[in-house]
Amino acid sequence: MKGKGTSDTVSVVDGDGNQCCWWWWLVHKGTTTTFLIVGLFALLVRAAVSLHPYSGFANPPKFGDYEAQRHWMEITINLPIQEWYRNSTSNDLSYWGLDYPPLTAYQSFIHGLFLRFVHPESVSLFTSRGHESYLGKLLMRWTVLSSDLLILFPAVLYFVIVRYGQPSRSRKSDIGWHIAMLLLNPCLILIDHGHFQYNCISLGFTIGAVAGVLSGKDLVACVLYCLALNHKQMSAYFAPAFFSHLLGKCLRRKHPLLEVSKLGFYVLGTFAAVWWPYLYSKDSILEVLSRLAPFERGIFEDYVANFWCASSIIIKWKRLFTPESLRLLSLIATVITCLPSMIQQIKSPSNRGFLYGLLNCSFAFYLFSFQVHEKSILLPLLPASLLAMEEPFIFKWFMQFAMLSMFPLICRDGLVVPYFALLALFILIFDAPGQQRVKEGNYLYNYLGATTVRLVLFCYFILHIVYLTMNPPEKYPFLFEAIIMNVCFSQFVLVTLGCNIKQWVLNKPTKLEVDKKFI
Repeated sequence: MKGKGTSDTVSVVDGDGNQCCWWWWLVHKGTTTTFLIVGLFALLVRAAVSLHPYSGFANPPKFGDYEAQRHWMEITINLPIQEWYRNSTSNDLSYWGLDYPPLTAYQSFIHGLFLRFVHPESVSLFTSRGHESYLGKLLMRWTVLSSDLLILFPAVLYFVIVRYGQPSRSRKSDIGWHIAMLLLNPCLILIDHGHFQYNCISLGFTIGAVAGVLSGKDLVACVLYCLALNHKQMSAYFAPAFFSHLLGKCLRRKHPLLEVSKLGFYVLGTFAAVWWPYLYSKDSILEVLSRLAPFERGIFEDYVANFWCASSIIIKWKRLFTPESLRLLSLIATVITCLPSMIQQIKSPSNRGFLYGLLNCSFAFYLFSFQVHEKSILLPLLPASLLAMEEPFIFKWFMQFAMLSMFPLICRDGLVVPYFALLALFILIFDAPGQQRVKEGNYLYNYLGATTVRLVLFCYFILHIVYLTMNPPEKYPFLFEAIIMNVCFSQFVLVTLGCNIKQWVLNKPTKLEVDKKFI
C-alpha cells in the first residue's frame, strides 16, 4: 500500500494503484477498533492452528507438553498446595512433575477447575494420564485461547497506546501494521496453539511491564515483570535489562536510595504474595526451587541454535567438563555478554535503549545460558517484535531464522502445514504492497549486502525442502538438524552483535524527558 494525499487524509492504494478503502477505513477508526479487528483475525488464526496435532499426540507412554500441562491441572486440583512440588505416591515427579514457579501452578489449578467442571474425566487423579478425548482436547485448547485473550492481548494494546499515544493520521497505518506483527507472531502461535504451552501469559506480563517502563510507571512495571518471572523462570532472560534500566533511572533522581528501596519493596512484596503458601519453612521453599533448575539434564539436550550446542560439533563440552564446570562457564559467558548492554543503560538510560537492552540481554541468555530449549527463542523475539518499527529488517530476518530453528521440533509435532501457512502470512503482511518498513540503509542489511541476503534466503528455503524430502546418512542421523542449528546460530550472532552496537551508538540523552519523543 502506498499513501497519497494531504496531511488530513490518507489515500491507500495497492500495488496496482487501486484504492484500498477497507484498510483506510480500518486504521482511521482509531487504535482500539484496529486492535479489535486485527485481534479477531489473530484469534481465528490461533483457532485454525489448534485444529492440528500437538506435542506428544498419540505417543505414549509420556506423550508430550500437552500431557504435561494437563497433568499439572490434575495434580493441582487433587492434591494440597504443599504437595504440588513434592515427590510422593500421589505425585510422581518423574512423570511430568511441576518444574515452573508457583504462578504456573496457580494457572494450572484455575484451568483444572474449569476442566473438572465441564469434563471431570480429563483431570481425575491417576486415571486421566494420557487422556486424549475430543472434548478434553477442545477444552485444553480453549484454556490457551482464553489466556491469550486475558493476558497477551490487553498487554499488546497497553503497549501500543503507550508507544504511540495520539498518533497523526499518517502514522495510523503503521500502528495497524505493528499490532498485526505483535498479535500474529508465527513462532508464538505455533508453540502455544500448536505444540501446546502457555508462553502467552509470561510474555503478556512482560509486555505489560515494558509498557509500564515506557510510560514512567516503574512500580507497575516491577509488579508485572515479577509476575512474568513467577510464571516462567526463563523470563529471567530480561532481568539484566530491567535491572540496569531502572537502576540507571533511580541514580539520576533526587533520592536514589529511596527510589531503589521502593522498587525493591514492590519486588519483594510481589514475590512474597506469589510464594506465600511455601514460605512456612525453608524445606518447602527448597522443594520448589529444586524443580526450577534442571541442572541434571546437562548444558543442552536437543539441537538448539545456541553456542554450546553449535560448537559441540567440534568441542565435546559434556566429555571435557563436569556439569559443575559447565554451569560456571555458562554463567560467566552469559554475564559477560550481558554487561555491555547493562553498562550502557546504567550510564545513559533511555526508553529506546531499554528495548535494545531487552533484546541484547535475552539473546545473551539464549546463546550462552544453561539448558536452553528451541522454544526459548520466543524470549528474544519479544523485544525484536516491540522494535519492529525501528528495526524492520532485523525483525523480519530474525523471525525467519527463529522459525527455521524450531522447524525440526515443528515437524516432530506434525505441524508442517500451519508452519508454512503462518510463515507465508507473516511475509505477506510484512511485505504488503507499498509498506516502506524495510530500510535499505539498515546497517545489518548493508553489512550482509543484497547478494548475500539473497543467497542466505535461498539456502533458507532449500534447507526446508531438504529436511522434508531427504533422509540423512545412516552414520549421521542428525546431520540436517545440525546444519539448521549452525545456520541459525550464525544469524543470531550477527543480529545480537549488530543490536549491541546499535544500542551503544544511540544518542545519549541528557535528560530522561527526551524519551517522550519515543513514547
